[in-house]
Amino acid sequence: MNNLMVFNIAAVFCMTLFYLAYFYKQFRLAQQGIRTNRLARGPKPTRTKRVETALVAATYIMAVIQYASAGLSGYLGGFSLPKDVRSTGVFLMVIGVAFFIAALITMRDNWRAGVEENQQTAMVVQGVYRISRNPAFVGFDLLYLGSALAMPNIVICLAAICCILILHQQILEEEKLLPSLFGPAYLDYKKHTPRYILFL
Repeated sequence: MNNLMVFNIAAVFCMTLFYLAYFYKQFRLAQQGIRTNRLARGPKPTRTKRVETALVAATYIMAVIQYASAGLSGYLGGFSLPKDVRSTGVFLMVIGVAFFIAALITMRDNWRAGVEENQQTAMVVQGVYRISRNPAFVGFDLLYLGSALAMPNIVICLAAICCILILHQQILEEEKLLPSLFGPAYLDYKKHTPRYILFL
């Protein structure tokens, strides 16, 4: 088995674990009558709805590109990167999966994709949310960046950049609404906890 195949297999494993965790959480909460996917649904400002619609489309398109890159990279403008760089990509994917699953576990029944003005959720500040206000988004970013390094081609690199930028816009939209949901407690949390991680 050559190095290329090893990186591809590792990347596919990480992606599959990530997406299975996402849909499993949706399924478990749906069994409790909780609809977790609130992206581009319900009454929302026009800009928020546009960002969320773009996020939904980008997420599904990126997943297709990621899996296609594992076997069809040559058709997507594939290029070579040093083994260490590709190993770093897989490592970032592993960290991304860990961040995402930790966020899902910590959020418990409060996890939602998208924010609504009338949602009945509690503000979560423990666990991985002590070091990041958006650990699930950090997980997505690391998965996208890591997959672009592990299975390099022009299409996945461009898609990763687009997805990360759209995710950032989604965070900004959510930050406009969260103070009205959680009041001063959120503003204090925002002041003391980074948007992403460390100083970011």
